[in-house]
Amino acid sequence: MRILDGLKPEKVFEYFEEISAIPRGSGNTDNIRDYCVDFAKKRGCEYIADEWGNVVIFKPAFKNEKSEPVIIQGHLDMVWEKDETSNINFETDGLELAVDGDFVRANGTTLGGDDGIAVAMCLALLDSDDIPHPPLEIVLTADEEVGMTGAGGLDTSMLKSKRMINLDSEQEGVLWVSCAGGVRADILLDVEYEDNEDNTFEICVSNLHGGHSGAEIHKGYANANKVMGRVLEMLRNKIKFSVCEINGGTMDNAITRDSKCIISSEADVIGAVKEISDRISDEYKSTDPDISITAVLSDESDKTMTFKSSNSVIDVLNDLPSGVIAMSKEIDGLVETSLNLGILKTVGNTVLLNYAVRSGKDAEKEKLCSSLCEICKKHSCKIEFRSSYPAWEFKPDSELRETMSAIYKEMFGKEMEVTAIHAGLECGLFCGKIDGLDCVSLGPNMFDIHTPKECLSISSCERVWNYLLRVLETI
Repeated sequence: MRILDGLKPEKVFEYFEEISAIPRGSGNTDNIRDYCVDFAKKRGCEYIADEWGNVVIFKPAFKNEKSEPVIIQGHLDMVWEKDETSNINFETDGLELAVDGDFVRANGTTLGGDDGIAVAMCLALLDSDDIPHPPLEIVLTADEEVGMTGAGGLDTSMLKSKRMINLDSEQEGVLWVSCAGGVRADILLDVEYEDNEDNTFEICVSNLHGGHSGAEIHKGYANANKVMGRVLEMLRNKIKFSVCEINGGTMDNAITRDSKCIISSEADVIGAVKEISDRISDEYKSTDPDISITAVLSDESDKTMTFKSSNSVIDVLNDLPSGVIAMSKEIDGLVETSLNLGILKTVGNTVLLNYAVRSGKDAEKEKLCSSLCEICKKHSCKIEFRSSYPAWEFKPDSELRETMSAIYKEMFGKEMEVTAIHAGLECGLFCGKIDGLDCVSLGPNMFDIHTPKECLSISSCERVWNYLLRVLETI
């Protein structure tokens, strides 16, 4: 028996459970791509699977033949995050789903509702034989969560539509019509090692809230890597020590929940860290009440960084920014520019820092990148940029937006909120490739995405599905 059996809309949750059994983290989407291709073949749908891992599936109109085609778009990959209770091997194991009242969750891991619910809705549309709709161009892209490389490589000449509904949003009743652009920044600091003869300690920053580094960056959640930088800065003002290695985070677009640092010292590290923990924990008692900062004796390390290299690591961690840089001057409450230190990793003789940089204005994104370059120059770090994508700018005239807003008011008796989001969406890339594309983004309520607390509202999913069906019947 299926875990989600009986939930409505039934077909959507049936396919959501099926794809949840398929490992589909960013960079590991071959199996979900093959599943979608096989799905199209069994139903006699025309499809294209490209070298970037994208799948495009076409379905002729049903009872809406005179309407122009529409793109329904989502992404195949999900963010892999788990808590300490989970033994899942993300590369081989499916998710362990659970129903909790009105919510679907995954035990100990991210749920992948971002953007598995879009994939499930697309499959339910393709499998239907009684839903009126215009010609459908279902576009499922790869590796959205690591720089939108699938959408960036997609050849859109195969698409005829000038209208697109993106299903990668997480707030019911909100129509996203603009989003931030972004770029990944990789910062590399070379370090030197020497023999270690001192005691070895492991410092852990853990139990932080975490979250989406775009949609939730303004909420003030602590970043474990940045907290670790502060801990080490405060610690070196108390005692003498050197860093052996430092690691934290697994995704640059998730606010880091855990960070660990191995240090060597003759001093009372445990006592000193306890004092620091009390001070920092009090600062985050509102946003991260469960924050834990601890130090324990660790297995001995034969090598440790020189004091010069250790100090360089601490200085870089504290000098480089992370979080909100500027708020929008046009839209109240909207973050304009931010960055997130999502991954901190020691690899051989190099400490690697991976950032997700975002801005609603491309000029401000470039300005922030220039500032990072200046800081890196000061500390003799290398910096490399990759996976750049443009901002999705607001379109003053949108027939699709007006029609969908009117349908929402008719169905639910209230105005739909039309706004922008700081998170990156693939809409900007599609608008840059398809001249005159009229595009919107929507989705059901999801909470705590990119964390093991992620959950999807069942009732919201049903309402959004019914709304989507009315839109497809109308446009």
